[in-house]
Amino acid sequence: MLLNPRKTPGASVTEIENGWRLEIPVGPANQYRLAQLDNYHQNFPLSTPTTLHLRCRASSTTLPGTWGFGFWNDPFTVSLGLQGTARRLPVLPNAVWFFHASGKNHLSFQDHLPGNGFLAQSFASPYIPSLLLAPGLLILPFMLWKSFAKWIRAIAAKIIRQDGIPLTLDVTQWHEYSLQWGEKHVEYAIDGSSIFRTDVSPSCPLGLVIWVDNQFAAFTPNGTISAGVEPNPTPAWIEITNLKIESPE
Repeated sequence: MLLNPRKTPGASVTEIENGWRLEIPVGPANQYRLAQLDNYHQNFPLSTPTTLHLRCRASSTTLPGTWGFGFWNDPFTVSLGLQGTARRLPVLPNAVWFFHASGKNHLSFQDHLPGNGFLAQSFASPYIPSLLLAPGLLILPFMLWKSFAKWIRAIAAKIIRQDGIPLTLDVTQWHEYSLQWGEKHVEYAIDGSSIFRTDVSPSCPLGLVIWVDNQFAAFTPNGTISAGVEPNPTPAWIEITNLKIESPE
């Protein structure tokens, strides 16, 4: 499997025994920092059924920004501060992953689901051509009005299906993670035990993404929108080993 490294200046993606270390350096709040591995630099190669297995540990339980691993469609090329990796028109999100978001994030359209912390999470959206979504960018200036933003968020919650649970484990220790992405369900497991199963299964095709960055984005239930980058007082890293993808491709 060919994996493509992406990194901002000072960040690194280095090989370790049977895996990789992704690290972003110390830095201030006005600089975006990213270390990433993915397999969708040309297109999105994965479809159902696909299973992901890997071992992972992180440098801290409270890293700034976000980090994680799983499958997604990189929808945020143009969005609330989230930086995609290709110059494409926006699409609705489809993702299934283990995802860690710092407290400044709120990445949930459903009021009853967590928007930050360490999560097993999935998003499933209908296919709407990008050219039909692009005119929606014209409303972005109006999103500064909380009442309007809250209304848009309520619409998004009806269109974008979402599910997820918070996870409580020491991410600085090695754990085995797996997710089984099927056409009608997704099942998550940690250290060989199933922890969550949902019928919110994202649409094909998707690509693998493994990353750590210092970015945050929030779209809260009261309509508050914020985005930016956080300082790194110490280097932030994750290590991945024993990566295995079983797919019909």
